[in-house]
Amino acid sequence: MIEFRKVSYTYPKSQTPVLRGLSLEIPEGSFVLVIGPSGAGKSTFLRTLNGLVPRFYGGRWSGSLRVAGLDPVEVGSEGMAEAVGFVGQDPEAHFVAETVEQELAFTLENFGVPRPLMRKRVEEVLDQLKLSALRHRRIETLSGGEKQRTAIASVMTLQPKVLVLDEPTSQIDPQGAEEVLTLLRQLNEDLGLTVVVSEQRLERVAQYADYILAFPGSGEPPVWGHPRDVLAEVDYVPPLVALGKALGWQPLPLTQKEARKFASGISIPENGSHDTPPKGEVAVRLEKVHFGYGDEDVLRGISLEIRYGEVLAIMGRNGVGKTALLKLVVGLLKPRKGQIERWAGGSRLGDSLDEIIQVVGYVPQDPTAIFFSDTVREEIAFTLRQHGLPTAPPKAIVDALALEHVLDRYPRDLSGGEKQRAAIAAMTAHDPDVILMDEPTRGLDYLIKEELTNFLRSKAAKGKAVVMATHDTELVGKCADRVVILGNGEVVADGPVREVMTGSMVFSTQINKLFHSPRFLTVEDVLSWVG
Repeated sequence: MIEFRKVSYTYPKSQTPVLRGLSLEIPEGSFVLVIGPSGAGKSTFLRTLNGLVPRFYGGRWSGSLRVAGLDPVEVGSEGMAEAVGFVGQDPEAHFVAETVEQELAFTLENFGVPRPLMRKRVEEVLDQLKLSALRHRRIETLSGGEKQRTAIASVMTLQPKVLVLDEPTSQIDPQGAEEVLTLLRQLNEDLGLTVVVSEQRLERVAQYADYILAFPGSGEPPVWGHPRDVLAEVDYVPPLVALGKALGWQPLPLTQKEARKFASGISIPENGSHDTPPKGEVAVRLEKVHFGYGDEDVLRGISLEIRYGEVLAIMGRNGVGKTALLKLVVGLLKPRKGQIERWAGGSRLGDSLDEIIQVVGYVPQDPTAIFFSDTVREEIAFTLRQHGLPTAPPKAIVDALALEHVLDRYPRDLSGGEKQRAAIAAMTAHDPDVILMDEPTRGLDYLIKEELTNFLRSKAAKGKAVVMATHDTELVGKCADRVVILGNGEVVADGPVREVMTGSMVFSTQINKLFHSPRFLTVEDVLSWVG
């Protein structure tokens, strides 16, 4: 089905190959998970499958590649479209029509499919992907998981033999992620579709894979094999596997069910730990805040305090208002009703955006929204200059976010994870008193996520207020002091991280779901208990 023969590829203006002598055969009907550190070559590998690399990006290519009997280098992405369905990191970038049904039809219209056949294909895909009830919905009103399913449906109308997805769950909540991954497995099993998925949150997808292709980075050759064999070799593994490796569990567990037979031998502490979040001074107070788009309120009477010296996680399903809440705090949006009060240095701030951004740093969900300079170094320098500070990138930030090798690169040419880290550095270089981050781990591997955790914890230890809107339960379990869960526009839970996450069917870590104890949120918690 897919055959690489000594494939090497180097991007324009680069001296280092991203792919180096890659030889690999992927059997037809396989479910393949592609993993590795940010910038190791995962997205590049995926783009070779539909001809975007090298036809669109240019650069130096050698070797041969066959996908579903075609040569992507020869026919390009247009020639591969009917054989390979490709869904990138941002599903919204795919959409051109207003409604779900129109989006599916648009793809077929581009390929001149006769109208009777078009109607049949659209109807079949709507049923297959459980989108029939959404056929007339405007795409902008869909949840993150529904948008991802719509993006998949739009390429499935062409009946491809291979479906390629780049981090399909990076922007959606745990429920939406489960829906998408269950759908992919169903397409793989029922239709015999070859599925190739790149993903950083391995705890969500490792159990679905037939094979894993791991790109270690640093010029090392990729590792290919069955999931347990590959995860036993690499360092970036989901928490269950990390615990299994540390305690010598064999075979390595990929699911909660597989891990429970080992976990049953570990005693649970009788006295649960309910850490009390630090009680610093109030940085921001929201009083009965309402906000909405159009006629409908997204936030309905939210009351919330953000305090200095704590890491606060805002969680909830897609569309509950997490991003709106952050934008209200930084002053990019104004509430319909209610009040927002902000303090810095014991003094209350005004409501002007210019005054607020002197002490509040906001990192948006889409990092490219803030990029306008030619290099990462210049992006950081611009922020520092605006605050009257020396423009050299702070070494502490560069080291914490592993950015030294990309400081002189064009930000928009970076990998997804590198873009995210560059945006964090650019928006926090002036050391703001309040740090707001929207999905900060999008595109980040486990090792960089650990560095980000240390970075944010160090900021809180210095008295900064850190707020992150996220679906990343593992990050919250390691990093947060306090969790607020939003639902139906209201605060449905607000408390210490161990108290709120324990027993949650959705907003909990792999380790906590395994032991159901507030003492155990992370691998480190368990290892410290068993000695």
